[in-house]
Amino acid sequence: MGWITEDLIRRNAEHNDCVIFSLEELSLHQQEIERLEHIDKWCRDLKILYLQNNLIGKIENVSKLKKLEYLNLALNNIEKIENLEGCEELAKLDLTVNFIGELSSIKTLQHNIHLKELFLMGNPCASFDHYREFVVATLPQLKWLDGKEMEPSERIKALQDYSVIEPQIREQEKDHCLKRAKLKEEAQRKHQEEDKNEDKRSNAGFDGRWYTDINATLSSLESKDHLQAPDIEEHNTKKLDNSEDDLEFWNKPCLFTPESRLETLRHMEKQRKNQEKLSEKKKKVKPPRTLIAEDGKALNVNEPKIDFSLKDNEKQIILDLAVYRYMDTSLIDVDVQPTYVRVMIKGKPFQLVLPAEVKPDSSSAKRSQTTGHLVICMPKVGEVITGGRRAFKSMKTTSDRSREQTNTRSKHMEKLEVDPSKHSFPDVTNIAQEKKHTPRRRPEPKIIPSEEDPTFEDNPEVPPLI
Repeated sequence: MGWITEDLIRRNAEHNDCVIFSLEELSLHQQEIERLEHIDKWCRDLKILYLQNNLIGKIENVSKLKKLEYLNLALNNIEKIENLEGCEELAKLDLTVNFIGELSSIKTLQHNIHLKELFLMGNPCASFDHYREFVVATLPQLKWLDGKEMEPSERIKALQDYSVIEPQIREQEKDHCLKRAKLKEEAQRKHQEEDKNEDKRSNAGFDGRWYTDINATLSSLESKDHLQAPDIEEHNTKKLDNSEDDLEFWNKPCLFTPESRLETLRHMEKQRKNQEKLSEKKKKVKPPRTLIAEDGKALNVNEPKIDFSLKDNEKQIILDLAVYRYMDTSLIDVDVQPTYVRVMIKGKPFQLVLPAEVKPDSSSAKRSQTTGHLVICMPKVGEVITGGRRAFKSMKTTSDRSREQTNTRSKHMEKLEVDPSKHSFPDVTNIAQEKKHTPRRRPEPKIIPSEEDPTFEDNPEVPPLI
C-alpha cells in the first residue's frame, strides 16, 4: 500500500527543484495511495493536484489549500463528496469513476462559488433518474457537468421541477445505501474467511499435514531420501498452487466495488512478494566462481569491479590495483603465481593472466598511504622454459651463438699473441676458417680484340662470332 510521504512529494517535484513549500502543481497518480494526508501542511500554495487512479476512500485534509484550482480524484474509492469547503479557489473537480451514491452530498459544493466544471460520470449516482436536473438545480455556479455545457433553459426547468425531483433522488439514495451495506458485510465476511485459511496454511507442516499427525511425521523422518527431496517438491508444488490460485482469482466474477479493488490490490501485492522471495533465494544461491578452466588455464576475473593498470618492463611487471582508500589491509590477500596473479578483496577474487613468466618468491606487494592503491612488483624470469618445440629451438640457437662468439674472440686473441712462424708444428687455428661472405661482383666484360690490332692472330679453326 502507498502512503504520502515527504520523499514521495520531493521526488515528484523535480520541476520545482524538489522544493515543496512553494510547489504549485503536484502529480501523485498511480501510487496506490489509500489516504489523503499531509499535503495541506506541506504544500500550501498548490493550485493543481493530480491524485487519479489511487485507492483513496475519503476526501480529507485539503481544506487548507486555499489556492487550489483543480483537483483530480478520478478512479478512486470515494463514496461521498465532503471537506472541500475550504478550497475557496476551486474551479474544476474531477470525480470520474468513483463510488459516489449519495448524490445529495453535492450540496457541500455550494460554498465553492468559483466551481465551474464538475465530472461525476462513472459513479452510481450518475445512473439515477433526474440526476442531471438535480445537480443543475443544486449548484447554480456550475457551467459544465460531465463535459456538457448547461443552458439557461435547462437550469430554469430544473429549478421548477426541483421539489418533485428531490424526493425521488432521496429514495434512490436509500436503495443504494442498503445494497452497499450488504456488499460490505459480505466482503468483510469473505476477508475473515481468507485470513483463517491463510493461518491454517501457515500452521501446516512441510508435507501439507498437521504436526499433530505424529505417525506421518515419524515415517517421513525415517528415510533420508525424503529429507533431501522435499525442498524441490515443495518449490514445484508452491509454483503450481500459486499459478492455480492466480488463475482462479482472475477468472472469478465479482462486482465493481471499493472492496473488490482493494482485494485485487492485495492479491497483486501477494504475488509480488512471492516473486521477490523467489528472486532472493535465487540470488543467495550463487554458483562458485571458476578461476581455473578445465584445461588448466587461468582466467581473467574482476569480481570486485575495481580499476587496474599493468606495466610490462624489460625486467619486471607492475600491477597497480585501485583498492579502496579506507579499506583495511587485512581484507586483502595476494597470491602471485608464475603465470598469473590473484588478489582476494573482501572475499571477491581479482585474477589476471600475466604476459610473461615471473618469479613469485622475489615479488613484492605494497600499498600506497595516500591513495590506498595496491602495487605488486613481479620480476621476470630470465630464460622461460615452455612446452613448445619452437621456443626450445630458439633458446638452443641463442646459446650456440653465444658460444660461437666466445670461440671467435678466443681465436682472435690467439692470433694476436702467438706468432706461428716461430714454432715448427703446424698452425691448427687456421685449419677451420669462417666462411667470409664476399659481396658478389659483376663479371667484367671480356675484351675482344679487333682485327686492326697488330697483335691479333686469326685462327681458322675457331668459328666466327655471330
